Amino acid sequence: MAQTLSEIKTLLAAHGLRPKHKFGQNFLHDGNHMRRIMDAADLQAGDVVLEVGPGTGALTERLLEVGAEVVAVEIDTDLEPVLTHRMAGLPDGQGDRFTLVVGDALAGKHTINPAVIEPTMARVASSGRESFKLIANLPYHVASPLMANLAVDHPAMSDAVVMIQKEVADRLEAKPGSKAYGPLGILIQTLCEVRTVGTLAPGCFWPPPKVASTVVHLKRRPQPLTDDPKAFSATLKTLFTKRRKQLGSILGRDTELPEGISHDTRPDALTVEQLIALAEMLGSDIK
Repeated sequence: MAQTLSEIKTLLAAHGLRPKHKFGQNFLHDGNHMRRIMDAADLQAGDVVLEVGPGTGALTERLLEVGAEVVAVEIDTDLEPVLTHRMAGLPDGQGDRFTLVVGDALAGKHTINPAVIEPTMARVASSGRESFKLIANLPYHVASPLMANLAVDHPAMSDAVVMIQKEVADRLEAKPGSKAYGPLGILIQTLCEVRTVGTLAPGCFWPPPKVASTVVHLKRRPQPLTDDPKAFSATLKTLFTKRRKQLGSILGRDTELPEGISHDTRPDALTVEQLIALAEMLGSDIK
């Protein structure tokens, strides 16, 4: 039985807890949207799922119910007894497929916590799978670095179906010339196909956030558009720090550029493919 809003509140109250703003806790309670997330993830029994920010386990329980093996990462130590007790009480041994990591999903801005990756990959190995899926209602402050680091450094992540701030989702799908077009979206687009699943009103969460949220599906490309995403990411950061300047001003007018790219062009006017070609031509020369 899916957790209702009333049950989520009761679970927290039983432990003297309320949502904590510092952890970006906005608990999803809309069952229809949870079903849409599950449908988009296309989970099969035995699939391994990494869930960041499980809260009281409302989505976690649905993941376990369909047979997934779940590694959940919760930064709020106060929620550990809530999750542990709740998962232990699930029927049919579902809780045996649940691993809880209490801590930060990130070990720094540019690194996933090894305490998260190690049990996830252990589940992948024991299940006979070759990959895992990220399925989560991501706290807004962790969404961008988490998705970027998993996409770049952990190719075993085959898919991500995540709820994120609409503004971040817009960046993931942004096209050249738009205000949202920048390093995060360009990097993700080189490694994944991006699809919007749906937009959620603030009322789908408790407490309601002040912004709209969007569910996006990132599906890793069989062949990435760049062979060196780390180097490409570094080039993007250099170029987009000065996104309103022309390439000639950023790189120097005597810098050789790929065919079809002018020194008068701004970085945000280039397509993903043009930026990749530029990065490959510049190599380690860009400062």
